[in-house]
Amino acid sequence: MRKIILFLTLSIYSALLFAQDGTVTELKNNASKTIQKDPKDTVQKTWKRGGNFALNINQGSLSNWSAGGDNFSFSLNAMSNMFLYYKKGKHSWDNSLDLAYGIVNTTSLGTRKASDRLDFLTKYGYAIRPKLNIAGLLNVRSQFANGYTYINGVNEKDSAVLVSKSFAPLYVLPSIGLDWRPKDYFSLFVSPITARWVIVSDENIAPLYNIKPGKKVRSEFGAYLSANFNKSLAKNITFKSKLDLFSNYDHNPQNIDVYWSNILTAKVAKYINFSFNVDLIYDDDTHNVKPNKGPAPQILQLMGIGFAYNFKNY
Repeated sequence: MRKIILFLTLSIYSALLFAQDGTVTELKNNASKTIQKDPKDTVQKTWKRGGNFALNINQGSLSNWSAGGDNFSFSLNAMSNMFLYYKKGKHSWDNSLDLAYGIVNTTSLGTRKASDRLDFLTKYGYAIRPKLNIAGLLNVRSQFANGYTYINGVNEKDSAVLVSKSFAPLYVLPSIGLDWRPKDYFSLFVSPITARWVIVSDENIAPLYNIKPGKKVRSEFGAYLSANFNKSLAKNITFKSKLDLFSNYDHNPQNIDVYWSNILTAKVAKYINFSFNVDLIYDDDTHNVKPNKGPAPQILQLMGIGFAYNFKNY
């Protein structure tokens, strides 16, 4: 009887050892395996955000310089472009914010504004075709600081005349239309149903923007087109362009308002960029800075090299 019990005990013990050893071996084998991700198991990011910041600074000074020139000059230009995109199914939501401000200071002219821009765009789209959305957008455009035009006066000294103020004029444009996006870097928005308000809080400069005396707002209704292009032309070269066209149904619809912004950036080093910026604006309701002349295109050109930082795209 004792032999039988001893035999059964040894048998059970051996079986347990064998089972345990097999389990341990299986665990080791599983641990050593490389996990293969199913290529079909991919989740597309619904949000993308990023942007860049650039700061260009130039300074010069002269002392007893026989060729002549200002004793001191200094210029600073800062620009920032930020975006936030959402895409899921047939729904998309694009947001962008462009900011710029620059000054120039010289001994003879003093301090003057070189650039000033605030441009915010938000656009929601619902896909009705693979590359075509029905969309609604809101564009807000203005500036940060007072602006002056300079007229040569007595004693050959310039007289500063106030022509704009902080957030005056303020352009507010809501629109509903079709948004065609044949490529990731290009979109074309067209709308026959667009409202626009030109808001100037100071009644003294409001007439410069064809706002009636005693009023602070000019309301318009018309057609709108917005084309956006943003692409890397080469490894370290990027070109961004935005063209907005607006036709007022109620007043001279053939005189189309134009807002066209272009910027070319080239990466020279990790934190050094070259930038070339050209803006063109035409609005026949905006008075010419030269009182004796009629409406004319407004042109801004900036070129510089300086510090740049790109916010990571998530």
